[in-house]
Order: sequence, then structure tokens, then C-alpha cells
Amino acid sequence: MTTFEKDAQYIAHTYARFPVEIVRGEGSLMWDAEGKEYIDCASGIAVNILGACDPAWIAAVERQLHMVQHTSNLFYTRPQAELAELLCQRTGMKKVFFANSGAEANECAIKTARKYAADKKGADCYQIITLINSFHGRTITTLAATGQEGFHRDFQPLTGGFLYAPANDLEAMEKLVAEHQIAAIMIEPVQGEGGVLPLTEEFCRGLQKLADQQDILLIVDEVQTGNGRTGKLYGYMNFDLHPDLVTTAKGIGGGLPIGLCMMGERVENVMTPGLHGSTFGGNPIAAAGAISILSRIDEPFLAEVRKKSAYLKGRLTGAPGIRSVSGMGLMLGLETVRPAGEVIDRCREMGVLAIKAKDKVRLLPPLNIPDALLQKAADIILKAAGED
Repeated sequence: MTTFEKDAQYIAHTYARFPVEIVRGEGSLMWDAEGKEYIDCASGIAVNILGACDPAWIAAVERQLHMVQHTSNLFYTRPQAELAELLCQRTGMKKVFFANSGAEANECAIKTARKYAADKKGADCYQIITLINSFHGRTITTLAATGQEGFHRDFQPLTGGFLYAPANDLEAMEKLVAEHQIAAIMIEPVQGEGGVLPLTEEFCRGLQKLADQQDILLIVDEVQTGNGRTGKLYGYMNFDLHPDLVTTAKGIGGGLPIGLCMMGERVENVMTPGLHGSTFGGNPIAAAGAISILSRIDEPFLAEVRKKSAYLKGRLTGAPGIRSVSGMGLMLGLETVRPAGEVIDRCREMGVLAIKAKDKVRLLPPLNIPDALLQKAADIILKAAGED
């Protein structure tokens, strides 16, 4: 049986896979089982931010593999402690909870916000406002937090206590705050699954002011936008926001599963022993890899991300077949004249891997993609999107 046949027979049909079996990667290049080479402009949905098989990441992971691969969180491990220290130093946050994924990180943020509000304002203060078009995960609670009805339809009843406001509509947000007892507001700096749509600076300024005035916690979901993807270490830093809780996953692991919830001063002591936990969260191998990734995302590196972003936006904006370009940094969405799926198929045929976000072509290349490969990818994308 081929890999395709085994997949069809034995794996749950939860993915509409592309007809490609990836067998090898190096940097920003991938190869399939037939030996065809691709420029990777998806990076495992923003995971392989330093590309495939990064030598320094492999070395960090391998060193830890030869020491201890796992111990429960009933014991201390140095990689976990050092990663938490690095995260707090780089962000100004105070504490870190480690999980395995973005959804779990968001679960932790939601639990923390509700406990903080219940302790301070009473048990009736538990509602959390998220944004229409948002995406926060696939657990029952993070689906409820996701502001897209299409994700809710088949899984009722979802966890209660979530309200939804349109992105960039401060008046609608203020109305919900006035009418309900709100524990927290939860946002993505760029709505990734929702169509690669950034928030506006004006909305973010108003949101911060509203949260401060009403003593409402601000949660920022950086699962996809975090770790340099937007040209800043975390996306909220583009808007001068001061969140109480920040979640991230994907890119910080470099390919190993890790999620985390960073807690600011107001909530650093909300969670106490027994209230939350994770068997694999902060696994020493994943943490060692994350230290390798995070320690290299410095200001010169981020300046290069912004430079590559400006180049790509400049090449694609206004080009034949492309109606608009949205997003930040190396997280871009292309509204194309051709259906997005058709453009993605044409890109793949010509040697570029891209993915979809709603009706847009989504580009998430490794943050260190060489300029020559970025230029070649742009050429192919323009050809795929252009009219015959």
C-alpha cells in the first residue's frame, strides 16, 4: 500500500490533504516522494519559522534527548525554567504556564481570566468578548471562543459565556461591555484563519483604554502571530498594547508541540497548585528547542522580517490577478481574481507551497527565507495568480 492508501484506510478523514507526500526538508525547501522540490511558503502553518531541519535547533533538541526526554511537572527541569525566564525578560510578563498547543494555551488564559474576575468581581462576572472572524482553537471551549458560526454548527452545545464583536468596531465593543459583566476581551492582532486581517491601531488604542477603565483583562492570542511572524516579537507590540495574558504556540517550538500562556502582573498568582496542569506541557525536549528558536529572534532578525515583508507586499500589491494584499510581516493574505484554491494548486504545480485562509491565498514562509528564494516564490505566485 502507498502512503496515500494507508492514510485513506487508517487515518481519520479530518483533513482535505494536498496530493503531496513530503519526505524531506532543508531550510525553506521541501521535497516530495517523487523528488520534486518546493519553496515552502506555508512552513507547517507558521511552525517551521526557521525552516526545516535547522541545524542549531536540531543540536539543542539532540543534546536534551541524551539527557532526559520527559519528566512530569511534579519535578523541576532546567530547560523549562530557562525558557520561562527568557520569555518574561523579552515581554515583561511575570509567569508562564506551559501546554502542548495553542488551543490549550488559550484554555489556560480563559480559565485564568474567569478565576480572576470571579475572585475580584463575583461569580456572575465570567463573560469573555472575542471578535467575529476570530479563531482560537478546536476544543469545545476554544471553539466557543472562536467567532465563526461555521465552526460551531456541528458541536452544540458549546461552552457558554462568550460574546462576539466585529473587529475594528469599538462602538460595538463598548456596547457589549456596558450591557454585560465582562471578565476579559480576547483578540488576535491579525485574524489568521479569518482571512489574514489585521486590527487597526485606532481600535487597539480604544480597546486598551476600555479595558483599563473597566478593569477588564486583555487576552492576546499570538498562536500564529507570535515569535516574529508580524515583524515584532509578538504581534501586540505593533499596537503598543499591554495585555494581561498572552498565548502562543506554533513557531516557538520550531516543529515540536509546545504552547504557553504568559501572565502579567495582575494575574500572575491567580493559578495555584491543583487548579490547572499538563502532563507534557513544558516537556524538556520541546523547551530546549524553543530556547534555541527564541534566543535567535532578536532585533536584527526582526528587521530582516520587516524588510522581506515590504519586498513581498511591494511585488504582489496591484499585480495582475491580485485584488488586494492584507496582513503583517510574513503573514500575508492575497485576494485573487482566480479562486484561491486554483491559485494554490497552480503554485504547487510550479513549485511553491501555499495554503488558504477563507477565500484568500495565505503566505507564511520561514522568517529566514533567503532573498533569492523569496524572489523566486514571488515570481511563481504572480504567474499562478495572473491571467492567462
